[in-house]
Amino acid sequence: MEGGAGTETAPTATPAASGGPEGAGTPVLELDGVVKRYGDFAAVRGVNLRVSSGEIFGFLGPNGAGKTTTIRMVSGVLQPTEGTIRIGRHELASHPSRAKAQIGYIPDRPFLYEKLSGGEFLRFVAGLWGREGPGVEERIDRFLRLFHLSEWKNELIESYSHGMRQKLLITSALIHDPAIVVIDEPMVGLDPRSARLLKDLLRTFVSEGGSVFLSTHTLEVAEAVCDRIAIIHGGRIIAQGTMDELRAEADAGGAHLEEIFLKVTGGEEMADVVASLRGALDPGGGGGRG
Repeated sequence: MEGGAGTETAPTATPAASGGPEGAGTPVLELDGVVKRYGDFAAVRGVNLRVSSGEIFGFLGPNGAGKTTTIRMVSGVLQPTEGTIRIGRHELASHPSRAKAQIGYIPDRPFLYEKLSGGEFLRFVAGLWGREGPGVEERIDRFLRLFHLSEWKNELIESYSHGMRQKLLITSALIHDPAIVVIDEPMVGLDPRSARLLKDLLRTFVSEGGSVFLSTHTLEVAEAVCDRIAIIHGGRIIAQGTMDELRAEADAGGAHLEEIFLKVTGGEEMADVVASLRGALDPGGGGGRG
């Protein structure tokens, strides 16, 4: 990969080689009627969605909407109360090992084995998926160079900064060539160069047939990088599609994602304020500073 973030070439991902889908547009992640209850409380209420190969899919929602619960079910941390989750050709409930082998998971807060070095941790993760040998070591070295972590390869993770841990976690999610990467708040702790590098890396990944399921509160990032977006509120998907489809569904004209998000999640007044401020501060609109 070459881009504005640097000249280092990123390790290529080959999702099909690890049992992923064949051909662009093939469903990689499918949720059918997924429900998660805690006693009488339903955190997720009948979620249906599809993520296809070769796309970055944004998953957005306000706090308490059911977003994190859904992500944890997709990653296999939680089991749904009802419904089906399929990853590639494998149902998560009946074939958990095969399904989870298709996923690279990047949580918002990195929890790592601090008494291992960065290199040891990446070898450990690769070994969990049956990957070892010179090929894995070369891939580790290339990722570490990409994120400027080469000189830290043999240092204990306990000495890493938060941003360095996040970069190591990103590498660990990609080390086994997953079919889909599930990311919760991808830019947390990253400096601007690394954030740009991650965006380029994800685009390279999907261009080679991989998929990304991305959750973020940074709506500008979602609007810039996602091919399709779903918005969850009150445990239900209330809007889903491309930006043009979301604008049409919300009857929002040429609005940005922030305004659409506020409108469909019940923040109409705030959406109107945002739109008014944009108009007032637009020099061409007659309401700018003069």
